[in-house]
Amino acid sequence: MAVSKVFPDAKAALEGVLKDGMTIMAGGFGLCGIPAALIEAIRDSGVKDLTIVSNNAGIDDVGLGILLQTRQVKKMISSYVGENATFAKQYLSGELEIEFNPQGTLAERIRAGGAGIPAFFTATGYGTQIAEGKETREFDGRHYVMERGLVADLSIVHAWKGDTEGNLVYRKTARNFNPVMATASKFTVAEVEHLVEPGEIDADHIITPGIFVKRLIKLDKVDKRIEQRTVQKRAA
Repeated sequence: MAVSKVFPDAKAALEGVLKDGMTIMAGGFGLCGIPAALIEAIRDSGVKDLTIVSNNAGIDDVGLGILLQTRQVKKMISSYVGENATFAKQYLSGELEIEFNPQGTLAERIRAGGAGIPAFFTATGYGTQIAEGKETREFDGRHYVMERGLVADLSIVHAWKGDTEGNLVYRKTARNFNPVMATASKFTVAEVEHLVEPGEIDADHIITPGIFVKRLIKLDKVDKRIEQRTVQKRAA
């Protein structure tokens, strides 16, 4: 009899997976497509000394920001962190270690990790602080920096739709870092807005095949927050 990948809630889906000092990839861009329920379950577990790989650190009180507030994060591997005052305060006081990456480099490091590629060369960052301490090489008259692929202990991702086999579909900009992170860890847990039976998703629409997903949960509700609401006044 096949073991079900579907778990009743985020706490159950992460049971036996979390441990102190682990590396976790968390999907999302800003607050778009973040696995909020799974992040909250990580906070509630009390696990600490985490290394988090994420494009950004959420904002205060939302997303990964709640893990910073409880000081469960030791290191962030990120691209953009400008919306989180807690992040800035902990970094400037020496409480939090940061490994900054150009955004495209971060995405490629994750993709490479998922593809089994240990390292690659990119021209981005050559001649800057990004390249300090890294191997550089010249190809065809241009200089490149060697970057290592990233593989995490755990990936947590958010998808619009999934089936009980773990096949996932993402919606529009909420796709962002989620698909590459789903492939780049030893254990992937997904939260989905809509859960369907196998065969109900057109095979051509599947973005993350279920072979990459070990466990998933269906969300009862989704609170889609906006970091900075910008509106334009209507014409008179």
